[in-house]
Amino acid sequence: MEQPFFKDFDFTGFWNESSYSERDYIEPFPEEETILSVEQELGYQLPASYIELMRIQNGGLVERSCFPATEGTSWAEDHIAITGIMGIGREKTYSLCGELGSRFMIEEWGYPDDGIYVCDCPSAGHDMILLDYSKCGKAGEPEVVHVDQEADYKKTFLAKDFETFIKGLKPEEYFDPE
Repeated sequence: MEQPFFKDFDFTGFWNESSYSERDYIEPFPEEETILSVEQELGYQLPASYIELMRIQNGGLVERSCFPATEGTSWAEDHIAITGIMGIGREKTYSLCGELGSRFMIEEWGYPDDGIYVCDCPSAGHDMILLDYSKCGKAGEPEVVHVDQEADYKKTFLAKDFETFIKGLKPEEYFDPE
């Protein structure tokens, strides 16, 4: 089956293969039933590109962890950083419906209920990456934004869609060459 997303994208060195990633992030590959039940629980249709990536690996820590930002954030003046991507499921701590998943960030930390939080950041909850459905509706193609809890939940636009976000992730050395 041909993949409609991530054509010619080399995933070599993308994922961080570690016991921590395996223990807290990587879910079993999502069955259609799981995808539908997670979408129902979260109240949004997951982007097809996100589902496709989760069928390659369902969550995990990443080596390419930085994304350019056009304005400064609490992390840096020119980029944001992520720790990992949440998988589709409920079993792992950092999965969409896991213990520290999307609903937890909304209900316990007060993050805006504008979509699905899909990536955590090195700040341990003080900023997150959101699939933002506020412009497209619950079944549309969400933008990817950085939400900064320390700046009154300020949103910083990152990418027009999830595939663009993933393809734009760079290794930390790209921004900090030392």
